[in-house]
Amino acid sequence: MSPDTPLLSRLRTLLTDHADVLHTDPETLAAHARDAAPFSEAGTPAVVAFPRTAEQVRHIMRTAYELGVPVVPQGARTGLAGAANAIDGCVVLSTARMDRILEIDPANRLVRCEPGVVTKRLNDAVAEHGLSYPPDPASWEHCTIGGNIATGAGGICCVKYGVTADYVRGLDLVLPDGRRMRTGRDTAKGVAGYDLTRLLVGSEGTLAVIVGATLGLCPVRPPALAMLAQFPTLTAAGDAVAAITAAGHVPSALELLDRATSQAVADHGHPMLAPGAAATLIIESDTADPGRDLSAMALLCKEAGSRNLVTASGAEESRQVIEARRLVTPALGAFAATLGGRPTAFIEDVAVPRSELAKFMGAIEEIAVHNRLRIFTLGHAGDGNLHPTVVFDESDPDEFRRAQTAYDDIMAAGLALGGTSTGEHGIGTLKREWLTRELDPVNLELQRGLKRLFDPKNLLNPGKVVEA
Repeated sequence: MSPDTPLLSRLRTLLTDHADVLHTDPETLAAHARDAAPFSEAGTPAVVAFPRTAEQVRHIMRTAYELGVPVVPQGARTGLAGAANAIDGCVVLSTARMDRILEIDPANRLVRCEPGVVTKRLNDAVAEHGLSYPPDPASWEHCTIGGNIATGAGGICCVKYGVTADYVRGLDLVLPDGRRMRTGRDTAKGVAGYDLTRLLVGSEGTLAVIVGATLGLCPVRPPALAMLAQFPTLTAAGDAVAAITAAGHVPSALELLDRATSQAVADHGHPMLAPGAAATLIIESDTADPGRDLSAMALLCKEAGSRNLVTASGAEESRQVIEARRLVTPALGAFAATLGGRPTAFIEDVAVPRSELAKFMGAIEEIAVHNRLRIFTLGHAGDGNLHPTVVFDESDPDEFRRAQTAYDDIMAAGLALGGTSTGEHGIGTLKREWLTRELDPVNLELQRGLKRLFDPKNLLNPGKVVEA
């Protein structure tokens, strides 16, 4: 971008420390062109802006609005739906440097922070006050609060503690035209007016830019114990999940690995996983008496047909059990390394009713066979949110095509079972077509109307979620 471009010239005039805020070098533009989603188009931004204050965000938004230049908000770029992908000639607005924790309020169990605060860092900070921020996306060591809010992120513990949306009390926002506003409240209750806070959560940067958040907190979680149960069939694992839920148990984690994923983790060296299992459940309890709770759930797993059951007796064994879930990514990485070419892991995100979980996993296994691919399915069995992961060689055109076909087949299978196209990753560019299939025409038109109301010029993250 040349120095005399009207956009850059005006931004440089408005931003006194523009050399630190505005970047146009090819390396930065390329690094901020996209998030972590495959199969999603991305353009080349004209400039990447790294504001440190809400006022700088206002200057950038107002200038871009007046000149008709699109703006794409970004956080840590860990998203998996293409929602943070640049479009040609846009301003990429990164909130990564807005990373201050402004106030921790133990009396009201609140924390106020900027959008660039990394999720794990926030939880560590509030833990010093005897509090916790429960949402724990898999990327919580890297992802930011602003991105979590924008995508409506979930996590391993959401089966008991809920998702990001359940903890957002209020938002500080900059609208597409540069106006600033606040939604929500600090009180525990409040129903004054429409719930704009809930509307903004999960809006993927299409309605406003988040420059601050007020989040609810919980007491620090009590010590937890974990167990691992393996099953000879998917149906048996599904029966165990149904029995645990029906009996009234509320585990703090209830994770499911299919046959391929269980084998990959076993091959990677986890000592507790026996080879050949069709499915593995990883269960954690943090009740007042987690040992008793796990014993009851272990009995239900045995009645459902579990053949390998490991119940932790202490913190270290529990850590090893949970490690089986955390080893999935390196285990799949090790498998991908055997493929040659350019191995790629595409992580899908589909949620179905819990009663349809086993049937959906069976359908995914059939899709893998039909498309001659390795698909590893894992996810949050407690709420029916699965992450089928297609591992393929991106440099092989035929395998790339089959991976895309498998993606569509998985989406169709999930919707056919009464599911949704995304449980926690969002729509972005990747699932726009599937959103139109999932929503009825009236719903879709209302959503487009909301986009037009907030962003009449369609300049804020255009082309994502719904078109204005």
